[in-house]
Amino acid sequence: MSKSVKMKDIADKLGVSIVTVSKALSNKQGVSEELREKIKEIAIELGYKSSINNTKNENYNYNIGVIVAQKYMDAENSFYFTIYNNIVKHLSDYNYYALLEVIDKNKEIENSIPNIILDKRIDGIIILGQMEETYTKTICEQGIPTIFLDFYDRHFLVDSVIGDNIYSSYAITNYLIEHGHIDIGYVGNIHSNRSILDRYLGYSKALLENGLDIKKEFIIADRDNNGAFYEFNLPNKLPTAFVCNSDKTAYYFIRYLNKIGINVPEDVSIVGFDNDIHAKICNPPITTVQIDINKMAKKCVSNIIKKIKNTGTKVDNSIIAGNIVERQSVKTI
Repeated sequence: MSKSVKMKDIADKLGVSIVTVSKALSNKQGVSEELREKIKEIAIELGYKSSINNTKNENYNYNIGVIVAQKYMDAENSFYFTIYNNIVKHLSDYNYYALLEVIDKNKEIENSIPNIILDKRIDGIIILGQMEETYTKTICEQGIPTIFLDFYDRHFLVDSVIGDNIYSSYAITNYLIEHGHIDIGYVGNIHSNRSILDRYLGYSKALLENGLDIKKEFIIADRDNNGAFYEFNLPNKLPTAFVCNSDKTAYYFIRYLNKIGINVPEDVSIVGFDNDIHAKICNPPITTVQIDINKMAKKCVSNIIKKIKNTGTKVDNSIIAGNIVERQSVKTI
């Protein structure tokens, strides 16, 4: 594809001269940094990669550190493995590489600086998934361009890329209401992380807008505040449906219900979130929300490169929309 794309194609798309494109791609003077980066982005978009790949700047390491808590990288957590693989793929478009460091709980508590920072081999940092606030603060204080991926934190002036947790959860709760459910519970510890809380807020918004009660006894925790899963504590009378904060939770919740003689969706309907492997292997397969992981990774990579090339650039927060994937875990009543 790159052989068929010429500098003229890039120039025509942006309304600039071929000379300007040539200067930008060869890192010569005479082009503003903003326009240079725009030209390079369009060159990658069109498939013209060779010039970019052959113009490495010795001031850069061409490595991005991806820092993630160990709790997100267990064998069952396909969401974070998938998003990391997409980060790697999109970094290659900029001739960058990902250096992954998985942080165990002790290192978070001890506030130990990640090795990839100490080794001074990275130009930027992607923090994948929410971590301890004090540990996040330590990372952000290192003076390296940083982006939060799949979470945000109002205590930090740091750009983030997140899925639209609130609206997507609102939409899938309305989906249950449209299928006749008025007693709807929520499964997830809202104190565990902000994504679970945001999904709870979307669930609550849907109930309130439809004049339905949010019943405290229908809110069931699935894990402790550190993210460790434990057995579900059911109310004496079950609602007709539950919104689960993730497909992993929905999968284990359905297994637990089956174990005590409650069938899905005959006795209770279940929806999840993420559209990961758990939604597909479950019996029945789970109706869920899918966030475009590839789009999240691509946006995150684009933003971190912008921050590296233009130190101090404020890219701001990006929210990626979701859509409902219908399967067999919901019954119309």
